[in-house]
Amino acid sequence: MNKKTYIALLAFGAAIILGACSITPDASPTTEIESETTSEPTESSMANMGTDSSMSSQDFAPLVGGIYEDGEVLFIHTETSDPDVATLLTEMMAGPVVVLVPELANAPSELLAKVYVFTNGLEGHGPFGFQQDIFDSVPGDEEYRPLRAINLVEWNSIATPRELRSLAELLAAEADGEVTITQPGIVVNMPILSWPDGHR
Repeated sequence: MNKKTYIALLAFGAAIILGACSITPDASPTTEIESETTSEPTESSMANMGTDSSMSSQDFAPLVGGIYEDGEVLFIHTETSDPDVATLLTEMMAGPVVVLVPELANAPSELLAKVYVFTNGLEGHGPFGFQQDIFDSVPGDEEYRPLRAINLVEWNSIATPRELRSLAELLAAEADGEVTITQPGIVVNMPILSWPDGHR
C-alpha cells in the first residue's frame, strides 16, 4: 500500500468517526414504551395480574359476618384443626375448601384469640344455623390473633334465648346460668377483614 492510499484511508476513517460523533442520539422512548414504563399500576390492573378476571375474591374466600362489641365484623375461614369443622365450614359457605391442618390444635395459647359459636338458640347465620359468632378482639386490639380457639355456646333450658351482641353480654349470661360455654380444643384460622372502626 503506497503512502497516498494509506493517507486516503486514514482520512476516510476520520470522516466516518467525526460524522458519527456529530449525530445527536435520540434517547426518547416510543410513546408505547413510555406509557408502559411511566404509568402507575391501577387497582384493577393489580387485581387482575396473573388471575382470571372473571373471578372475584368471594370465589376464593367468601366473607362471613360476625359480631364484636355490638358491631359487625367480616372475616374468612381458611384452615382448621378439625376434619368435621372443615367439612361444616366448606358446606356452609358453598365455596372453596376450608383446609384441614391438624397441627393448629397444638398452637400455644398465646397465639390464639377466642370466638364464641352458638349451637342452639335463635335461628341465624352462624355455622350451626343459629346466631352469628361473637369475637373477643379485632385488628388493632393487643389481644387480636387470626387463629381462634373455638368456644361452643349452648343456651340452657332455663333460659329464653336472645341475640347476644357482645362478649360482656355473653359472659353475663354465663354467670347467670343461662348459657354453658365449652372448649372442644378446635382451632380455626379466621382473619378479620372488616370491623366496626376499620378494615384492611
